[in-house]
Amino acid sequence: MEGQEYFKQALSDFAFDAACGGEIRHLADLGYTVKQIAEQLSCPVPYGRVQQAVWKHLSDTGALLLEEPGIGTQKKPPVFVKEYDKYGRPSFRRINGQAQSQNAICWIERCFLGKEPRELQDFLAMQCERNGENFSFVSCSFGLKGQTGLASELGERQQEYILGLPWEQKIVYHRLDQRMREIVARLYRTGKYHETLYFQKNKEKVFL
Repeated sequence: MEGQEYFKQALSDFAFDAACGGEIRHLADLGYTVKQIAEQLSCPVPYGRVQQAVWKHLSDTGALLLEEPGIGTQKKPPVFVKEYDKYGRPSFRRINGQAQSQNAICWIERCFLGKEPRELQDFLAMQCERNGENFSFVSCSFGLKGQTGLASELGERQQEYILGLPWEQKIVYHRLDQRMREIVARLYRTGKYHETLYFQKNKEKVFL
């Protein structure tokens, strides 16, 4: 029975991915929130399933890390391999990146001393330019008790993005893309936001 349930689940996942997995990943890459993706899909999909698909995609592409950056492993982004069937028709196969062993980072730790949100915005922009967004992260505690309430301080679309993700009940790490930099700066002005920034190329860990 256990094998049959596993097979059914695998078949269900395959059918789901074939029907709308690519569409969900594409819209997520364009910056759509979970709510926007659910509304845009060409076929009806339960909201919770969209949430899980987006979360998995962010994790697979390295936009979300479930472990602290710099501990010695780094997931490579997925690649697409072009293949041909026996009739010469091309198709693309997605290969998820595997975790690679790296040297653990010995962090230089410091506190951010700026007081104004604008100072933090400028600091984040400068650091992401130096390190690259792929090597710049912020810790996220939204899955922990009482932390989701901070989202009420955000703009409508920012709030929609944060509340749309199925945060795990632990600290995870989000890439500092432009949207996340704006979210961090906006929450910082509340005086209640205390997270950690990671800039891997500079080997800097900055406490807010």
